[in-house]
Amino acid sequence: MSRRTTAIAAALFVLALGSPVITASANPLAINSYNSGVDKYEQGDYQGAIADFTKALEINPQDASAFLNRGAAKTKLGDYPGSIADFTKALEINPEYAKAFHNRGAAKAELGDYQGAIADYNKAIEANPKDAVAYYNRGNAKSVLGDYKGAIADNTVAIEINPKLALAYYNRGNAKSDLEDHQGAIADYNKSIEINPRYGDAYMNRGNAKSNLDDHQGAIADYNKALEINPQNALNYLNRGIARELVNDLQGACDDWRKAGDLGDERSAEWVKEQC
Repeated sequence: MSRRTTAIAAALFVLALGSPVITASANPLAINSYNSGVDKYEQGDYQGAIADFTKALEINPQDASAFLNRGAAKTKLGDYPGSIADFTKALEINPEYAKAFHNRGAAKAELGDYQGAIADYNKAIEANPKDAVAYYNRGNAKSVLGDYKGAIADNTVAIEINPKLALAYYNRGNAKSDLEDHQGAIADYNKSIEINPRYGDAYMNRGNAKSNLDDHQGAIADYNKALEINPQNALNYLNRGIARELVNDLQGACDDWRKAGDLGDERSAEWVKEQC
């Protein structure tokens, strides 16, 4: 079994930010609170956004988009159970609300309920078959559950809908790598890097794939690039250390493992004790 570690992309949330639907009976105070919540969310003031969306909901408790946005703000603060409650309330008001199914699925994934997440992504896709991110997220959940072929299929659909979705190429590459298709994985990592040249994890995972094909020097070059982008990523030092060990540069390997250990990676610290 490889000692290398792969980075997995997280689920993505979608928002209903923007002005609420205005009707003849719309309350100006609710609209102002909603819009203030949107502004605060976009400024990163998630507690303030939650307070404003709550005010809007006190005035208009049937505003599904306010529940959706308040749930999204809660996810930013790590309150996934609270966000699930808000997304569920949005769905009670609008049972066909694709974004609410999507976000509830993403919140369930953050809590480790991948089967529940997939069920919600299925509903999101039924309601909006052109939601590339829902396919990406469902593929991510399938990959965590070991359904790599299903993950590849979902990320392929996401790419067909949005050919610029770097994360979908990245996660499809991860699934291919898990199926030992390292050449195919490299091709997908190449594409994700072409779209986003600052995608550090894509460089790292491409390095892993190259190392699996015994291209350890190529792997080291990718880990170097990943560390240029994020010099505080312990996994890059761990993986570069493995590649250096495999090209008989034990001193370089030990230097990398020490750095990874300093950044909190316990395995690397153990390897330093055992080999350095």
